[in-house]
Amino acid sequence: MASSSVTKGKAAEIPYELPWVEKYRPMLLDDIVGNGETIERLKVIARDGNCPHIIISGMPGIGKTTSIHCLAHQLLGDAYKEGVLELNASDERGIDVVRNKIKVFAQKKVTLPSGRHKFIILDEADSMTAGAQQALRRTMEIYSNTTRFALACNMSNKIIEPIQSRCAILRYAKLKDSEILQRLLEICKAENVQYNEEGLTALIFTAEGDMRQAINNLQSTHSGLGFVNGENVFKVCDQPHPVVIRAMLRSCHKGDINQAMEKLNELWDQGYSAVDIVVTLFRVVKTFDELPEYTKLQFIKEIGWTHMRILEGVGTLVQLGGLLARLCKLNMKPDLFELR
Repeated sequence: MASSSVTKGKAAEIPYELPWVEKYRPMLLDDIVGNGETIERLKVIARDGNCPHIIISGMPGIGKTTSIHCLAHQLLGDAYKEGVLELNASDERGIDVVRNKIKVFAQKKVTLPSGRHKFIILDEADSMTAGAQQALRRTMEIYSNTTRFALACNMSNKIIEPIQSRCAILRYAKLKDSEILQRLLEICKAENVQYNEEGLTALIFTAEGDMRQAINNLQSTHSGLGFVNGENVFKVCDQPHPVVIRAMLRSCHKGDINQAMEKLNELWDQGYSAVDIVVTLFRVVKTFDELPEYTKLQFIKEIGWTHMRILEGVGTLVQLGGLLARLCKLNMKPDLFELR
């Protein structure tokens, strides 16, 4: 018995480590990074209390759900737990949920600060069935005196028109690199993370405007490999290294197909799929300053066509080799290809 109590004591001493995404999730609207104008509108709502039904749409990881939770916290204060119902895409959200869970909560009497309303948060609302959305439209009107709905979705066009017309629609843009960098630096300082500039650049490149992805990649690299540098980040994220992709593009710009194919084979042998390679090619070429503007546009056009073919299922090395051949041909003299 004594030994088991010691074991329990030791277990209690070990602190539970939250993922950094949750640990550093903003609790106030002032702490949210990016989309300044939209956040200002939410701050006015939080101050005045006259909240309309809301739809927030945008890419994953840019603060949609966090914004709604911060708004609800600031509107309801201590009554947050009783006054908020949250349903996620992972919950069953067919027509029965709207008729039962949502209606029951909307009818429930809750003591709230004066002038405030209960909040129903529907995360990933674009994955709700059409029947559930049709049932929701009437519920929103019947209980509008006591309840407000906040819908977060990736694509607002998947929400039916009658619901869209009942809501204020806020569109969130991708986060800027500088905004992600600022938050990463704050977390690195708080967690004593060892990093270099190249590592932070790699995190921003792999995240592509997604704060959640950037923080997760930072934590994964720190936990797994200790030091956050470019090489370690790409190892953890398992993406083709942009340095290799840049070398490939330089070879294509010079018309050196052998050198370009050598780099492509190197990536293929490392096990990267055609989608990984073509997506990284596109992301690198967008910011590749060594290419003239006209050439860059031509490259993007060719990469786009190849990306489409790969998504249709033709993800072979031959397809990528054909892309490199077309990129090489763009900068070579046309008379080289004339039949004599």
